[in-house]
Amino acid sequence: MDKVDSTVDPVVEQAIDTLGLRGLTRRRLLGGAGLASASLAATALLSACSDDSDGNESGKATGANAGAAGAAVGNFPATPKWKFVFVCHVTTNPFFTPTQYGAEDACKLLGCEFQWTGSKDSIVAEMVNATNTAVTAKADGLALAVVDKTAFREPVNKALDAGIPVVSYNADGARDDVGTNRLAYIGQGLYESGYALGQRALTQIDGGDVAAFIATPGQLNIQPRIDGAQAAIKESGKSINFKAVATNADITKGLSIIDAYVQGHQNVSGLLAVDAGSTQSIGQVVKKYDLRSKGLKVAGGFDLVPETLASVKTGDLDYTIDQQPYLQGFLPVLALYLYKLSGGLISPPVTNTGLLFVTKDNVGPYQTTKTRYQGSNEAPKLVERSGAIAHA
Repeated sequence: MDKVDSTVDPVVEQAIDTLGLRGLTRRRLLGGAGLASASLAATALLSACSDDSDGNESGKATGANAGAAGAAVGNFPATPKWKFVFVCHVTTNPFFTPTQYGAEDACKLLGCEFQWTGSKDSIVAEMVNATNTAVTAKADGLALAVVDKTAFREPVNKALDAGIPVVSYNADGARDDVGTNRLAYIGQGLYESGYALGQRALTQIDGGDVAAFIATPGQLNIQPRIDGAQAAIKESGKSINFKAVATNADITKGLSIIDAYVQGHQNVSGLLAVDAGSTQSIGQVVKKYDLRSKGLKVAGGFDLVPETLASVKTGDLDYTIDQQPYLQGFLPVLALYLYKLSGGLISPPVTNTGLLFVTKDNVGPYQTTKTRYQGSNEAPKLVERSGAIAHA
């Protein structure tokens, strides 16, 4: 055993013996570092171990990705720098800005990386091609927005056959057929959120015409919502004439369709929407034609674009629904990471990212707080809050 400086803390000496460092590294650590306190042990030992090519092998990456190994994080071992691929149906839609921030933050926390790909215009064939490309490139995990219940079945099976874990996010096939063998869905309960949209409207309306606008009928990130809203209103037994109206994925075109509908139905009792663009447009049309003074009883929809929040603040919209898009990026990365880390023993859990009604009473912080968690600011920062937390 090498001669030890009497000023070296016994804890440091014990750690060195446990690591089994070879002679040269041991002498550098004890002599060169001159450690006298256990509080400095961790930093110095990490430095010594990184220079000791014959040291402990248990934390080293193996396999094809070994060259891109990430450092150990927290209490986790060092791993390859795993790459997770997100396939989205509208890659440039601002709704998904906080989703990308969530994935980015989770990757930085865990020492991995992600790719954002898919289709800009909700073209399923482009999404399938992106999925197949990721499988061919041997991605370490996939997160898919399953907006079609048949198109993704085979690509997901190919990924699973290749040992690539797959979760869905934001959209999960149809209510009666999720369409894939994905390990879990992470996102809002779509039918349930639409049902809640309808139930909320029923607290303000007893009869008349209710129009529900949908940008892409049949697409499974929003069709279940309109199905849920219609079911809630039908089950109420009230004399309400519910009509689904197709708008457009292009917000400008969608606005024109909603505007034209309202011009022909100025006595409409309710205007609902199941997508961000249509919700924003409802708020604008309600204000333009002063529909509140003409008997409009309820107007509401989904998501947190600035125009929608402004309409909630002014009362042109009664409410909008927050589905927490940040979590739809952060949680898939976490789930895929833990699956890889545990050798598949920690299977991704089905996770509902929640439903929160944003009304005139609680819209203020959404407008005044600029954070990456809502997609309104890129900089990471702590958001302080105070006061009681609302509850039933």
